[in-house]
Amino acid sequence: MTTLFQTDPRDFALELVEHGGISADHLLLCALKYMSHDDVRDMLDCNELSPRFDDDDDDDDDDSEELS
Repeated sequence: MTTLFQTDPRDFALELVEHGGISADHLLLCALKYMSHDDVRDMLDCNELSPRFDDDDDDDDDDSEELS
């Protein structure tokens, strides 16, 4: 596994989960804590998970009206 860690750390991390070394939730938490806010925003956007890909474009407007 040391070779895999050196050559393909992404696969190494995924194998930790697959072999029960850690849970997927724990790996996700580790990755999010490591990443900057900009990294997380970019990752969400690249995977079409950011708010700009929501079907309902008026969510932000609705929230501000409720606060008024």
